[in-house]
Amino acid sequence: MAEAIAALALEHGFTVATAESLTGGQVGTDLAAAEDSSEWFAGSVVSYQTRIKYEVLGVPEGQPVITEEAVTAMAAGVAKLMTADATVALSGCGGPGSQEGQEPGTTWIAAHVRGTTRAELHHYTGEPEEVLAQARQRALELLQALMQATVTDQSP
Repeated sequence: MAEAIAALALEHGFTVATAESLTGGQVGTDLAAAEDSSEWFAGSVVSYQTRIKYEVLGVPEGQPVITEEAVTAMAAGVAKLMTADATVALSGCGGPGSQEGQEPGTTWIAAHVRGTTRAELHHYTGEPEEVLAQARQRALELLQALMQATVTDQSP
């Protein structure tokens, strides 16, 4: 999936960035390992502590962070911070316990590409590492799909 994102970025001039909480930088690691990543991957903000979401990524102070509003703010915030036009953000509860009243596996993912944002709520199952793997995969899929849709919409 990261290679498909790399191909789109190189062909269509995307600059890509991530804002991660739940996955702790794993999505950014996947992207950094893809072809010619230094040409299109700006970087990642790993905002594991809530205050970083507020102070760096523009999530409104006091906003619960496992919400659609938080991940869309994170995606837009990292786009601004890194001058990126294709971003993905993740926040959730990996487990084993609950967080913010959310059950383990509750995950919000948002992609923000050239002014269009899509957010999704998922309820993954399994051990924490299984939840992270599922969230990581879906984040890449969502980013790639929105990048592709943006390119298709702008075709003559």
